[in-house]
Amino acid sequence: MPTAEIITIGTELLLGEIVDTNTRFIARALRDEGVDIFRTATVGDNVERIAEIMGESLSRAEIVITTGGLGPTVDDPTREAAALAFGVESEFRPELWEQIKARFREFGHIPTENNKRQAYIPHNARALENLWGTAPAFLVEREGRVLISLPGVPYEMKNLLSEKVMPYLQSHFDLNAVIKSRSLHTVGIGESRIDDLIGDFERLENPTVGLAAHRDSVGIRITAKAKTDKEAIALIEEIEEQLREILAEWIVDF
Repeated sequence: MPTAEIITIGTELLLGEIVDTNTRFIARALRDEGVDIFRTATVGDNVERIAEIMGESLSRAEIVITTGGLGPTVDDPTREAAALAFGVESEFRPELWEQIKARFREFGHIPTENNKRQAYIPHNARALENLWGTAPAFLVEREGRVLISLPGVPYEMKNLLSEKVMPYLQSHFDLNAVIKSRSLHTVGIGESRIDDLIGDFERLENPTVGLAAHRDSVGIRITAKAKTDKEAIALIEEIEEQLREILAEWIVDF
């Protein structure tokens, strides 16, 4: 089963000007297909730094998904960075320019000359037509790994991911597993005390058990990977039953 990393691109994210909701959406979509996510990262609008982090992610994971930086302005450098990461040139795709102009006509506008930048993608990249906006997405395959670059606008990203990216990943990587997660909530007991009681469970590999401390409670997350929802849920419920027995006086159900 492949592993994945997610990269969000945009200086506005680093400055805290906007909240990154894209990572959460992508992570959940990949989780539902059984894909393990080992890292996520955010990088500003700098060609060299974006290319560097793309290369690092591709050295570790089979699937790397980026969002952002596909607009028409000078500070939208993802296309250039992807080309640099793969050591190729960007190339103009006339068919993408036609798609862009068609989107603008649908919106009742005329594209400006700088919108042509969006019709450039790395050499040998596969374009993904964006039916929900003006920025074409693309993917680049090399040696069993793939970089997929999506727009940062959540509405566009979500539709492209659901309609085009996930079907591609399912077919290309023969995805045949699911990851399910369930949380138990405790009150009146601290994280260290829980760890003392269920430390052996936290060392399990499948399902995995993890703790998350909140202001007035501690959550216990149980995550299982299996070929079907039914199998994953059965694994979770087996561990949940044991945890409930140990922590019965502190578990609350909302």
